[in-house]
Amino acid sequence: MTGQHDGWVRTARDGAVLTVTLDRADQLNAQTPETWAALRAVGESLDEQVRVVVVRGAGRAFSAGLDRTLFSAEPGVAGGLGELGAMPAELAQERIRGYQAGFRWLRSPGIVSIAAVQGHAIGAGAQLALACDLRVFTEDAQLRLPETTLGLVPDLTGTSTLVELVGYSRAVEICLTGRAVGAAEAVSTGLANVAVPADQLDATVAELTAALLGPDADASRETLALLRSAVRNRPDVQDAAERAAQVRRLGALAGR
Repeated sequence: MTGQHDGWVRTARDGAVLTVTLDRADQLNAQTPETWAALRAVGESLDEQVRVVVVRGAGRAFSAGLDRTLFSAEPGVAGGLGELGAMPAELAQERIRGYQAGFRWLRSPGIVSIAAVQGHAIGAGAQLALACDLRVFTEDAQLRLPETTLGLVPDLTGTSTLVELVGYSRAVEICLTGRAVGAAEAVSTGLANVAVPADQLDATVAELTAALLGPDADASRETLALLRSAVRNRPDVQDAAERAAQVRRLGALAGR
């Protein structure tokens, strides 16, 4: 089952797997506010039977980031940085909150999200990859967060995940220099789970998806929730969460 959303976002459903594709290959899948609205709509309509979400980019790049038209300083450019900058602060923050919702749902309870990254993942493209639980890179993939070098900051939910994955010091260096992180470094630092030749990307993602679908769905969801909370919980709080989750699983296995 396939579907098309505004904002150059295409979806395809195969059982418990939903594939979300940025479908603007001629522009290297550059993103606009319409893209983020479409991504948000996908998240809001997510079927509870979906267990794995795969995020891809059509063509030779995952996503080259913001559409160039959005960099205009003119307030009259709809969705542009100039329009945001001219808004009252509270209104601008609320607008950005809506954009962030297009990314944050990829960590929703009950799903595991995989970014299949080829070519460039820059700015908003990098943050879309970071929004996912897992990342599979092709060997030519490069991830960049150049916002600071443009006088801006990453604001599409990427900073928290970046620090979780690579640590504070390396995150500072990656963001403030805006340099490219290649596939080999991404794997060694935990940004990517694996890097493969481009012609093996589809097969690798398919194998990973099949492996994720193997365990009991409820046990997977409980474990995923524990792992997500572990990075922020105090040890005693996390221990309690583990106990509660295990008792629920034991009760389910016992038929209670």
